[in-house]
Amino acid sequence: MAVQRLLPSREAEDLLQLTREIADAELAPKAAKDEADERFPREVFSVLGEAGLLGLPYSEEIGGGGQPYEVYLQVLEELASRWSSVAVGVSVHALSCFAIASFGSDQQRSWLPDMLGGKLLGAYCLSEPQAGSDPAAMTTRATRDGENYVINGAKAWTTHGGHADFYTTMVRTSDDRSRGISCFSVPSHTTGLSADTPERKMGLTGSTTATMRFDNVSIGADRRVGEEGQGLQIALAALDSGRLGIAAVAVGLAQRALDVAVAYAKERETFGRAIIDHQGLAFVLADMAAAVESARATTLSAARLKDAGKPYSQQASIAKLIATDNAMKVTTDAVQVLGGAGYTKDFPVERYMREAKVMQIFEGTNQIQRLVISRGLAKS
Repeated sequence: MAVQRLLPSREAEDLLQLTREIADAELAPKAAKDEADERFPREVFSVLGEAGLLGLPYSEEIGGGGQPYEVYLQVLEELASRWSSVAVGVSVHALSCFAIASFGSDQQRSWLPDMLGGKLLGAYCLSEPQAGSDPAAMTTRATRDGENYVINGAKAWTTHGGHADFYTTMVRTSDDRSRGISCFSVPSHTTGLSADTPERKMGLTGSTTATMRFDNVSIGADRRVGEEGQGLQIALAALDSGRLGIAAVAVGLAQRALDVAVAYAKERETFGRAIIDHQGLAFVLADMAAAVESARATTLSAARLKDAGKPYSQQASIAKLIATDNAMKVTTDAVQVLGGAGYTKDFPVERYMREAKVMQIFEGTNQIQRLVISRGLAKS
């Protein structure tokens, strides 16, 4: 079904139309097969980069698209409605560029045109096997060695792990729990950096996730982003933006599941009538539509706060919570609407349901989002 959108400019309308055309031509035809084959579609990111879709929320001066976050998130939603793995990858890539764009030196910022233009694909290394929702507990450490740092440790759940060209990496540089973490941009070719065998996941199988190993990885101090000890501040600031990205991806996935369910309900007949004409099922579809629209509105409301330069951390957590919980419900209901057919791989809704689940987990679990929200209420 056509999504009604209020866009701030004709330029934004043209951008959304371009996104739909590229998504229909380059993403939709490949998604099902590449997901089934667990194949990472690196070439798709090159296409998106050449079209200017990888750096939309960053300024034109550094090679970005200069678009408001409100517009960027709607682009993500359109991509996700065709292929969630790619949309997640675009969000993670934007997240991996945040540190240099916001805290980098002039030299580091000169790398951004290739990053935002798609020549270089990024990954974000924050979580560790024993430090997922508590990044301050990380143990991966960088030790100063003259003009270099030597990094040892492991980073878990790295999207694009083994495929990225650079890794925005948070590591410990002192024993201070929250002020002892620093940020580094580590090139993929650095000696001692390697990727484990990718995780075997229940969904988003076209998006490679792997643990990255740092075995005496030596990099120059010019690869440190921001000041020593500023890493946790950088990471948390980036996560607010990243949570909005995942919220938009969840909205796009839920919209696609709703579209498939409605189309099926119009064609499938029981007792001489299309099943959409039976009130019991029609009400399920109505609830699905309400869930998608409420998630979209919540996500774009938070984006407008960000665009206005106002605090939005709590609203980002609310958007991520609402959008991903709603996506899980909508995709599950889509399987139910299709009945036995929905439980088969002949229809895509079973894949959508599997893909929705992880969105309640990454970029901060939804339990962590509730913690962020409740702490914000306590301070208000």
